[in-house]
Order: sequence, then C-alpha cells, then structure tokens
Amino acid sequence: MSIVTNAAQRQTGVISQLLIFAMAAASGIAVANIYYNQPMMVVIAASFPGQAGPGLIPTITQLGYAAGLLLLVPLGDLFERRRLIVLQFLMLAIASLAAAVAPSGWTLLGASLMLGIGATAAQQIVPVAATLASPARRGAVVGSVMSGLLSGILLSRTLAGLVAEYAGWRAMFLLGVPLALLGALLMYRMLPKTAAATRSTLSYPALMASLVHLWREEPRLRQATFTQAALFASFSAFWTTLAIYLDHSAYHLGSGVAGLFGVVGAVGVFAAPAAGRMADRLGARPVVIMGAALTLLAWLVFMGWTSLIGLTAGVILLDLGVQSALVANQHVIYGLREEAKGRVNTLFMGGMFLGGTLGSMGAMMAWARAGWQGVGYFAIVLSILACVFMAIKTRRA
Repeated sequence: MSIVTNAAQRQTGVISQLLIFAMAAASGIAVANIYYNQPMMVVIAASFPGQAGPGLIPTITQLGYAAGLLLLVPLGDLFERRRLIVLQFLMLAIASLAAAVAPSGWTLLGASLMLGIGATAAQQIVPVAATLASPARRGAVVGSVMSGLLSGILLSRTLAGLVAEYAGWRAMFLLGVPLALLGALLMYRMLPKTAAATRSTLSYPALMASLVHLWREEPRLRQATFTQAALFASFSAFWTTLAIYLDHSAYHLGSGVAGLFGVVGAVGVFAAPAAGRMADRLGARPVVIMGAALTLLAWLVFMGWTSLIGLTAGVILLDLGVQSALVANQHVIYGLREEAKGRVNTLFMGGMFLGGTLGSMGAMMAWARAGWQGVGYFAIVLSILACVFMAIKTRRA
C-alpha cells in the first residue's frame, strides 16, 4: 500500500477493507499478550514452587498495560504513529523471548510487565482507524477493528491453554515472538503514514499535563471511562479466576478447557461491528445501557446456573455486554477532540484497564475468602456500579 497522509485519507473518507482487516489483526496480536498468562496460571505456578511471583502475573501485566497507556499512547499525538506501533511490536518480541526463558518467577514477572507495556500498540492502532474513517462510519470502522482486538483477547486464552497443556507454558511465550514480528511487518507494510495531530513544539511534559485538562473539560469522557472501567473489572474478575475455579471445583478441568471458553466468548466478537453500527444510527447511550445490563445478567447466570451449560451461556452474555459497551463508548470519546485522539484514548483505556487490574486483584482476594461465590458477589457489585454510572448520566442529561 502506498503511503498516504492523514489529511488525504480523511478528505476522501475512504478506508479499504484490507486496511481495516490488517489493523484488526495487528490489534488482536498485540493485545493477546496480556491474556496468554491467565489460563496458564496453574502450570506456571507449578514450575516455580514456593515463589509468590507467579501469582502476581495477571495483575502486573495489566499494570504494565496501564503504564503503557499513560506513558506511550499520548506520543501518538506528537509523533508519527506507524513508527511507534512498529517499535512496540519489536518490544513485544523481546519481552516474549525473555518470558519464555525466564529462570525464576520474579524474572517472569518483569517480562510480563514489559509485555503489558508493549501490548499498548493496539491502542495506537484504534485511534488511527477512528481518524481515517469518516464521521458517519466511525462507529462501524472502530467496531470492525475492535472485533480483531477482542478476538485477540478471547482467542489468546484458547491458544495459550492448549499450548500450555500439550507443550508447556514456555512454548506459548516462544510462539509470541514470531507473532509479534508478524504484527510489526503487517503494520509497516499496510498502515498509512500519518502526520502528528499536535504541533511538534509541544514538549512531552506539556503533553502529559494536557491529560489533566482533557479529563476536567470532558464530562462525557469521564462518564464513559468510569462505566467501562466497572464493566471491565467485572470481565477481568471472571477470566482471572476461571482456570482456578475449573481446577478446584467439581469439574476438575485443566488449563486447556479454561482456554476453550475463549472460543465460546468469541461469539461476542460479532457484537462489536453491530454495536458500532447501532451507535452510528441510534447514539451510544442505548448501546452502553444494553451492554451494562447484559453484563449484570451474565453474573446472575454464573451464580444461579452452576453447570457447564450455565457457564457457557454466561460467558456469551458477558462478552456480548462488555464488548458492545466498549465500542459504543469509543464512538463517544473519538468524537470529542480531533487533535487529541491519542490522549483521549489514553485516559479512557487507562481507566478501563486500571479497572481491569483492580478487578483481577479483587477477584483473587474474593476467591481466597469465599471462593467462586465471593467472586460472583464482587462482580455483581461492579456490574450494578456501571448501571449506576449510566443512570446518573441519564438524569443529568
């Protein structure tokens, strides 16, 4: 693909299906690195007996992702994004190799932190998609790219669970190296070269300080962030504890089966483009409300229907709900500031993944105190909290 400018692409309002597919695939490859560890927690811990480090891997990885969102994603408003994206994919390749050969749980924890930081390449790609799309198609295009990103989140667990069961967890991190290099090549060859949205004289400290002003000046950004953070915390609570639940409950199932639930959840990926089109036609609010309600319903199913069929139904509802709300909220935030899409995305996704980190931590604490029932009550409170955020916004409107 020839290199085109951001302005030229926006002028025509044309974005090819091939480019949308490339961005979706690269986003999925990048974000998958955060979730490889979740279905492998039991086998990783068995490799480092007596060490506390492995139990912190999901939390540290998501903290790394939040740090990358805060420190790296705003640079997309200051520098050319394609170069940043390629460099982050190379970081992922190096971190994956370090994780694969980690001699101790604490070394693996450090590699996991770098994987989380590098995986924010996905959050450099999504603003590019929003920028290249015409306003009338923004929801549909972002939804399509998000379907790739969400596929990476869900199918990463399936892939990791199967690889860990048959080849060991180190093999999964080794496989992450060529996948990251593929993402780098794909974005280097396919992604248009874009101009920086912010004047180049703006310093990095000034760029970071502007995040505070954006947060204060955009109430719709705050509402979208709080709502999605609560929903993603509920989402993370489930996936963080699923492998432990299946291993310790009457099911006595391994990491491979835990990963296969990612295939079930991938049904929800089809909701992303549909949610984007609904947001284009009806506005984002009805879609977010629907997503919050589905998330709450999913946890009620988990708690009240404890068979594998109930677990499967709940996974589908959970992913439909969280993904629909995510795409609709992104439709809102990407329409706020043309010159600050990277920083707006930093605040929104940073808040969302901080919520995910707190959800993972809270779920592990709830599991230690009250098992699966404790996790369920914790996640139900989070889901209700998301609904409350939407209700408060509705009254103010």
